[in-house]
Amino acid sequence: MPPTPAGAGPSGQPRRIARRVLAPLALAQFICSYAGSNMNVMINDIRKDLDTTVQGVQTVITLFLLTMAALMIPGGKLTDRYGRKRCFLAGLTVYGAGAVLSALAPGLVVLGLGYSLLQGVGTALLIPPVYILTTLLFTDLTSRAKAFGTVMALGGVGAAAGPLIGGLITSAIGWRAAFVFQAAVVAVIIALSRHVRDPLPPEPDRRFDAGGAVLSAAGLVLVVLGILAADDNGWLTAGLLVLGALVLVWLLRWVRAKERSGREPLFSISLFHDRTSNLGLVTQHAQWLMLMGVSFVVAAYLQVVRGYDAIETGVIFTAATLGLLASSLAAERLVERWSQRALIMTGFAGTVCGICLLIALASGSQSAWASTPGLLLIGLGCGVMLTPSVNVVQSSFGEERQGEISGLSRSVSNLGSSLGTAIAGTILVADPAAGPYAVALGTLAFIGLGGLGAAALLPRRQRQATEARPQA
Repeated sequence: MPPTPAGAGPSGQPRRIARRVLAPLALAQFICSYAGSNMNVMINDIRKDLDTTVQGVQTVITLFLLTMAALMIPGGKLTDRYGRKRCFLAGLTVYGAGAVLSALAPGLVVLGLGYSLLQGVGTALLIPPVYILTTLLFTDLTSRAKAFGTVMALGGVGAAAGPLIGGLITSAIGWRAAFVFQAAVVAVIIALSRHVRDPLPPEPDRRFDAGGAVLSAAGLVLVVLGILAADDNGWLTAGLLVLGALVLVWLLRWVRAKERSGREPLFSISLFHDRTSNLGLVTQHAQWLMLMGVSFVVAAYLQVVRGYDAIETGVIFTAATLGLLASSLAAERLVERWSQRALIMTGFAGTVCGICLLIALASGSQSAWASTPGLLLIGLGCGVMLTPSVNVVQSSFGEERQGEISGLSRSVSNLGSSLGTAIAGTILVADPAAGPYAVALGTLAFIGLGGLGAAALLPRRQRQATEARPQA
């Protein structure tokens, strides 16, 4: 595939064609990210309407994020067998069905079935094709950075604006209408996707590692459930975490045995032989853990402790939305001036400072707007680093390995999202007062420092992969 001229569309096509291709892909990332954060401002409304608890709603949110993380690697592998566009459309259909079921849910169990399960499965099917197609259709580093900038900008805005949009809809109509909105957006994406063409043919004879998929999902589920159980039973938490770790070790042994026997595993161990990609995955995990963790903690604190309604909470989150949108849309100009390493480090530094500002101002002021400076800085920081961290990972491998690395990349990111909600939420739900609020945010800031350390180890300049890495 020939390199794409900077600023041109896929395969050198005009900008108008590029926009037609990117529109459904970026909107798909938007709605999936929106689904992960808009529930945060509906906690009180859902709790009252379905006669449940804050912890019950937190569990539904975490299970949605966990379902995405657990199934993202299998979802990425299925794109090779059935084709990227076919999986994209199948994922949108399942996601839309889940949104409709959630809107009609009479109780928490049905809400979990529609939101946590169906929307989670749909997301795991449709998100890997978004990143694979973007990588395959935009082949040089500059045009790919611009394309990923658009996708990540919409994804970041979805995560940051979810509380505002969800708050407006919930206050004006009701929380169920927020799911109707998601179903409507999915219908628009399906209509726009007619412009998307899959550059590679499907491989229907390619084998799928079902055993590896089960082990992967089971291990991740057990680890996150262990964290969720931390405030109820210490022995149960320890047991689930140990069991989850053992299952993940079993998964690695399973994958290695498959490779040695010449059979295709769920993912190749050689994916972890690239140091740059490994560091990029660590930064992605930390970014989404902080973003979703902060979103849940601040939204729950404002509603449960300060007594703000959905729309008031959403308006306060506008600061994060504006910051993230501004820095994400500047991705192309930023990557031309600065290395991806420098941008990721700057993003982590800004986000950690924003979290510290949240803690300082919230403890010293009763104003509703005390959270906005910190949220603005967090939005700016996340927007600066989201695009380059994705580009670092995707560009480390050639096109024949995009299915594997895209699934792994999205799984790592969504595991960060679920852990962010689980870890911070578990600390906060115990007693969402000022003390636990500061501890939860402080924990997120500490994780951000770890992400900053990983970013500092990235190479200053990255060689773009044009061939597959050697198999293990």
